[in-house]
Amino acid sequence: MEARRIAEDAARTAYGRLLALLASRSRDIAAAEDALASAFAAALQHWPVSGVPANPEAWLFTTARRTLGAARARAATASAGEAMLAQLAEERAEAAMPDFPDKRLKLLFVCTHPAIAEAAQAPLMLQTVLGLDAARIAAAFLVTPAAMGQALVRAKGRIRAAGIAFTVPQPDVRPARLAAIRSAIYAAYGTGWEALTTADGRLAGLAQEAEYLARLLLAQLPDDPESAGLLALILFCEARRSARRDSNGDFVPLSRQDPKSWSMPHISEAEVLLRAAARHHSPGRFQLEAAIQSLHNHQRMTGEPLSAPLLGLYDRLLAVAPSIGAAIARAAALAQAGEPAAALAALDALAARCTSHQPWWAARARALHASGKRDAAQLAAARAAGLTTDPAVRAYLLSNKFFSD
Repeated sequence: MEARRIAEDAARTAYGRLLALLASRSRDIAAAEDALASAFAAALQHWPVSGVPANPEAWLFTTARRTLGAARARAATASAGEAMLAQLAEERAEAAMPDFPDKRLKLLFVCTHPAIAEAAQAPLMLQTVLGLDAARIAAAFLVTPAAMGQALVRAKGRIRAAGIAFTVPQPDVRPARLAAIRSAIYAAYGTGWEALTTADGRLAGLAQEAEYLARLLLAQLPDDPESAGLLALILFCEARRSARRDSNGDFVPLSRQDPKSWSMPHISEAEVLLRAAARHHSPGRFQLEAAIQSLHNHQRMTGEPLSAPLLGLYDRLLAVAPSIGAAIARAAALAQAGEPAAALAALDALAARCTSHQPWWAARARALHASGKRDAAQLAAARAAGLTTDPAVRAYLLSNKFFSD
């Protein structure tokens, strides 16, 4: 049992580091995954009998490397001897190292290369860096295991065929590639966040996996303010996770949540990260979104109205990273600030793109109610309720609480 536990711990903490190192030379992620899986299987077979090695990570790496080397030798028998000698020389050099180089940042860049379909980038990161299997990822993204498996195979095949290098990109393209990494991590988090207000166990744990990726990214780039902003944003949201449902399972909006039920360690860590990021004087999307969440928290904890600062942050966010979600949130902030006519005008400007968008109808319902148009507000709330799959949220939208909050 102890050997299994150590192997499982290694799988959790070292999988991505080992895979990145194994695949960095061959650029064949699928082959590296197969070799690493064989190494873990060998560990479970041998460690309970022979004992756990002094350096489990090195044992796994060496075993996987030999499997890869044997596969390459079989594929090229003429140079098999040279390949094996080169591999043994590399193993001796790496055995003298106090630790293995961490190439997970390069792996993250590979997963978000422009040649990889955007929809496959977050799932590919979850599989290669965290070791989640295709069935688990498919369940989280609500697609069939077969479809997800095919998408991941295509992505890895593209990496191999295109010879995508395991490198940190040049400075001129690095910002865009880093933005893709952050967006992929946040997409995974957003998918997992939906599980926090549903009973869908298929999504359980995905938010935590995305948080792990955000922590990994910041550990690799400690001076990157946007990576700090991404982790801060996730932590602010995670701090309120348990407060989103009451003891009966009913949905509790932020305006009714008890701050005493929030995780103060999460909030404190997020605030520290946000202040550190602000010292770089280069606000970006995730820093601004984290700052908005910080203001929402402060407003709820103190009762102090902060409509003007919130609107200012939304304006800056829309200037930096315009999106439908940010525009709707700004309109909702206008209604909350006592400007329902301006809120309705802002929502009307988005109408052509939002006829089936639940947050738009919910924000419109509030603005209509604040304008005294009660019947229209009820109809909009009913439309919003019909567009959600969460029974608790649907019940809230159809209740009187929705308009009194």
